[in-house]
Amino acid sequence: SQFTQENSQNISIYHYVEEMIANYGKYIKEVFDETDITRAELPFLIRIRFSEKTTQKELVELFKVSEGYTAKLLRKFEDKGYITRCEDPTNRRKKIVELTDAGIEKTDELIELIDNWELKVTSEMTDEEIKLLKSLLFKVVSS
Repeated sequence: SQFTQENSQNISIYHYVEEMIANYGKYIKEVFDETDITRAELPFLIRIRFSEKTTQKELVELFKVSEGYTAKLLRKFEDKGYITRCEDPTNRRKKIVELTDAGIEKTDELIELIDNWELKVTSEMTDEEIKLLKSLLFKVVSS
């Protein structure tokens, strides 16, 4: 009820972000089958998909989770055939995490869900408005 056109300029960005997260969470809960991976694990797999050569340590730092949690999660992804971990040739202590063909297929499914949510929430916007929104969001996250 606080989100009205008349009040839109008085609402902090934080509240908009919270509403977007809640909306996305509700949508994913409705359409996402958690029998394979959970909603909490989904961002890890997506991030691996869009990272050229990510490491276990980089995932720990990015998601602000423990090394143990990340190792356990990556082991689960390995067991399901979604990723492989191999030694970095320049530093044998580092493990490079890469998607397998099955991981690419799985992330394609996940990306389709994410894209459908985006289409849903931007359905009343013009292409120019969507372009402007993405441009402004980029400025927010890159500052």
